[in-house]
Amino acid sequence: MRSLVLALLACAAAAPSAAGVVFSPEEKRAILAHGPWPAPWQTDASNRASGTAAGIDYGHRLFFDPRLSASGRLACASCHVPALAWSDRRRVGVGNAPLDRNTPSVLNVRHERWLGRDGASDSLWSHALKPLTDEREMGSSVGALAGFLRSDADLRCRHVRAFGALPDDDLLLAVEIAKALAAFQESLVSSRTSFDRFRDALARGDATGLARYPEAAKRGLRIFVGRGNCAVCHFGPTFSNGEFADIGVPFFLRPGQVDSGRHSGIARVQKDRFNRAGSFSDARDPKDAVAIRHLVQEHRHWGEFKVPGLREVAHTGPYMHAGSHATLHDVVRHYSELDVERLHADGERILRPLFLTPRASLDLVAFLETLSAPQPPRPIRPRPMACS
Repeated sequence: MRSLVLALLACAAAAPSAAGVVFSPEEKRAILAHGPWPAPWQTDASNRASGTAAGIDYGHRLFFDPRLSASGRLACASCHVPALAWSDRRRVGVGNAPLDRNTPSVLNVRHERWLGRDGASDSLWSHALKPLTDEREMGSSVGALAGFLRSDADLRCRHVRAFGALPDDDLLLAVEIAKALAAFQESLVSSRTSFDRFRDALARGDATGLARYPEAAKRGLRIFVGRGNCAVCHFGPTFSNGEFADIGVPFFLRPGQVDSGRHSGIARVQKDRFNRAGSFSDARDPKDAVAIRHLVQEHRHWGEFKVPGLREVAHTGPYMHAGSHATLHDVVRHYSELDVERLHADGERILRPLFLTPRASLDLVAFLETLSAPQPPRPIRPRPMACS
């Protein structure tokens, strides 16, 4: 009899954890909105090499070629390292000199409308042109890029195959190099994760599939779509709204210097001769440049930085625009102990300190880790294409 009572007590104690997290209809809708993955996308109308096999093949070769830099030592892949989830795991990027911002991964970059931490570019190709000629990054020049390309028979052939001709104008040739680099980067898509399998199981009502997802991750997911308000900005298949926000992270660079973020980014993209409204765009529909034409700089943009996508987030630290948070635990602690005095007075006040318990903090990190594959995704090499 005593054994029976003990067994019943054990079952009763285990019952709540066995039942696990049960999501409400509202929570289910919020979870399902983060998929499916991979998400559909459209080629970039401003880049005629976008989505083409020839453009991707050509861009792949350029991405790993250090001859694009003035020193002959730095390639795009020097900072966007395939084995490091196409980032570099440094606090801030380092080219010819240390930079001011953390290097973002180029995984899933094809889904981004604004490029750069401050959104100073409105296309991937115009963004790709900047590090090539920035003295602190690769330090080349339009003339040097054009001369290098023209001196290499194989690359000349690939350029013609991707764009139809080799232009006489050095600047146009440099722009087309950037467009090929963009075409390759568009092909870099992160793999499906345990969250995606859980999300799809939820969509089809698959109890077995749901049970495979860790309970800690489910509790963290409930915080993410619920009281944490994380999904207000980190929503959709990429876990980002693609916009900009002030989250109370200091934007001081050094004494007397600040990084104003989106505020200066708007000014830069509006003045950029390579934006989508300019003559270098391949788009023929004026609607393609609607976003840039209607962009208005406001005081509230000061200190705002782009909301990053969270896929592969476990492999892309350090975090925040200047790499100020080393781990996901540090990021969660930031939001748990948020100093609202650092936020804009005229902001939307979406953010509030979460005051998470130690267990809740661990649960939220456990969920975030399920947005990454166990290992960083391996680069997908384009099929070799002979050129002669």
